[in-house]
Amino acid sequence: QVQLVESGGGLVQPGGSLRLSCAASGFTFSSYVMSWYRQSPGKGRELVAIIGTSYTNYADSVKGRFTISRDNAKNTVYLQMNSLKPEDTAVYYCNAQRSAVLNYWGQGTQVTVSS
Repeated sequence: QVQLVESGGGLVQPGGSLRLSCAASGFTFSSYVMSWYRQSPGKGRELVAIIGTSYTNYADSVKGRFTISRDNAKNTVYLQMNSLKPEDTAVYYCNAQRSAVLNYWGQGTQVTVSS
């Protein structure tokens, strides 16, 4: 059974930091491209960061502030978020994809940036 379990969300002040984690099970983690998406009220889900076997890529809005990483030994992907802004407030989702069919989502974790 495939599972993606996000953790690490919460309430943080502007300028603060959070580290999200996504623990994966039920599939061959190292063979999948892992991504973080986010969705805020009234908006569609947007790609925040993606990590493959040898590359990473980021949305322009988070470049220089967020860092995605993975630990294949722990089947976990991380999103380090620094210099957080109120506009980063959203539900953050972990995604694992290998093909159009092999595409899995976590349940999401809320990140709120507010003073």
